[in-house]
Amino acid sequence: MSLARLLTDAAAQHGERTAVKLDDIELNYQTLDEGSARVAGLLAAKGVQADDRVGIMLPNVPYFPVVYYGVLRAGGVVVPMNPLLKGREVAFHLQDSGTNVIFVWGDMAEEAEQGGQEAGAEVISIAPGEFEKLLGEQEPRREVVDRADEDTAVILYTSGTTGTPKGAELTHANLKRNVEVSTGLFDMSCEDVVFGGLPFFHSFGQTCALNATIAGGGTITLLPRFEPGKAFEIIQRDKVTILEGVPTMYSALLNHPDGDQCDTSSLRVCVSGGSALPGEVLRGFEDKFGAAILEGYGLSETSPVASFNHPDRERKVGSIGTPIEGVEMKLVDDDGKDVPQGEVGEIVIKGHNVMRGYWGREDATAEVLQDGWFHTGDMGQIDEDGYFFIVDRKKDLIIRGGYNVYPREIEEVFYTHPAVAEAAVVGVPHDELGEEIGAAVALKEGESVDEDTLRDFIKEEVAAYKYPRQIWFVDELPKGPTGKILKREIDVPNRAKSGS
Repeated sequence: MSLARLLTDAAAQHGERTAVKLDDIELNYQTLDEGSARVAGLLAAKGVQADDRVGIMLPNVPYFPVVYYGVLRAGGVVVPMNPLLKGREVAFHLQDSGTNVIFVWGDMAEEAEQGGQEAGAEVISIAPGEFEKLLGEQEPRREVVDRADEDTAVILYTSGTTGTPKGAELTHANLKRNVEVSTGLFDMSCEDVVFGGLPFFHSFGQTCALNATIAGGGTITLLPRFEPGKAFEIIQRDKVTILEGVPTMYSALLNHPDGDQCDTSSLRVCVSGGSALPGEVLRGFEDKFGAAILEGYGLSETSPVASFNHPDRERKVGSIGTPIEGVEMKLVDDDGKDVPQGEVGEIVIKGHNVMRGYWGREDATAEVLQDGWFHTGDMGQIDEDGYFFIVDRKKDLIIRGGYNVYPREIEEVFYTHPAVAEAAVVGVPHDELGEEIGAAVALKEGESVDEDTLRDFIKEEVAAYKYPRQIWFVDELPKGPTGKILKREIDVPNRAKSGS
């Protein structure tokens, strides 16, 4: 069954209810359904057939779901792309996926035009008013093209931390089942108003916010570019009941002055994912706003949800919870052997959420999918109750003089200092030790602390080989499109690299 039926079923049941809104703009389910049928008609007129890839390069605006469900309705495969990509990157995504048609946001069309020209793809620019006129001229295609569970619905490109990005093929079954799990975890209904600040071109925002809201018949209220002051305005104005974000969003909301005046009493549940949420941020947010945060874990390759702190079970701060229904998780060593409880190993995942593989990359697929288990590259531990705890990314591990140092442990200590807003611990080259511990730190507005004082603070809390010898201050840390801190883009000062 096609993922497009999430919308057609919801429209049949909740036609007059508001599905999507952006400030004063509102689309009810009936209008969203009609728009998607006309997009399907437009694609059919352009010769797009089942399994053809169609690009979407849009921010979180109401046109995104119109096009998204329209592509799926036509039997196409959605290739979502960050609207901030440059021409060269656009061309890569189009050529790699074999995409011949791409919908782009008019304000950002220049780079897409360049990439489309290079890849030989048709670019459909979306401008308010003009796009409605274009759709009005199309013959709507109301039927949904049948798709098998194992057919690919979406190709999500990974960020490409090493080498070129790879396209994770997610099937209709992968995504439908993950949506079902998400709506159950958050107890979603048609009464819910979901905060739509997570990018829809990313797995977390697409599954847990957009698709889950539509499946539940609720309303998703959009914020195209996250800004904490505007987020508070939306929460209060629209009486948001479910807030979904990444840790840097929660940190920004916690430390923003507007939070003191904002009425957040409508919040029923908050959801965090994308990267590890510092315990200090979780506790601070809950104390200030009185809304519980449920932390989960997953990757683009797992649709994305793999584990969660379930609302009906004990919640453990710092834990990513337990596997969702129908999914198995365990820890293995470098030889693929199971790791005993309490020891650190790589998290591997098996279940209905695991991708088909990487598009056109059998070698890369074989590397991460072994005997049905997806190897995540994340290091974790399991406690006596079966709760998983992320230790760090395998590639972020710092080896200082033969000792393993996991940055996240040190970062957690940084967040307990009252002056620190954000911190990222990285390895810096050292002639004798191989690597030394370094830390880039952003302070809260109006706060000050010097390097020595901060170093002494950390030194009191961790073993001697773990505290950062090198600390430098930055205005803000580099972040990806979802707000995730990008350690690979942190500039390490020359003085920190000189070490011996």
